[in-house]
Amino acid sequence: MSFKILRPALSRRSLLAAASGLAAGSIAGNQARAQDAPEMPDAADAIRRTAPTAAPNLQFTDATERKLKLSDYRGAGLVVDIWATWCGPCVAEFPTLAAIAPKLAPAKIFVLPISIDMGGLDTVRAFYLSRGIKTLPILLDPQGNAMTALNSNGIPLTIIVNANGQIVARAIGAANWNTTRTIGLLHNLISPGPLPQSGFQPV
Repeated sequence: MSFKILRPALSRRSLLAAASGLAAGSIAGNQARAQDAPEMPDAADAIRRTAPTAAPNLQFTDATERKLKLSDYRGAGLVVDIWATWCGPCVAEFPTLAAIAPKLAPAKIFVLPISIDMGGLDTVRAFYLSRGIKTLPILLDPQGNAMTALNSNGIPLTIIVNANGQIVARAIGAANWNTTRTIGLLHNLISPGPLPQSGFQPV
């Protein structure tokens, strides 16, 4: 399948705790990099709401080759980004996703970047090291099965999943996710109600 560019098992509780800890573990290293592509549109303008529909149970592996499924994260809100290191727009927006991860984690909203790089772990790990990415997990789908499941052949593709495992919105193409408007919209889409006081400061 060709893709085009568009501008030991843990318990579910342990998996969610690990995601939260990773996101909260490092915030300073990614904030400056969120300024790399100021020409990108605000993600709040790129996100398209959809009627809630059951998300496909995407399957992927982490950096330890542990097999994971989207359903393992049930109970948390998710920002699932399908991307690749060879995709320029994906690379441009990636630091903004890394920047929001620790800001969303306290509300139990996790950013899951699933790479479809055929080079797998070595390729993605090298990318993370070169960009100083420390707030996002390495998640791998080298066969690109997520693209088939989501009926798309373009990346970056981002889906917003609520705590019930339903897709409530999606965005196609690169965008700046690290904005006050986007943070507010994500909270509203995933957990309707007042936005928690998170001390968020866009960069």
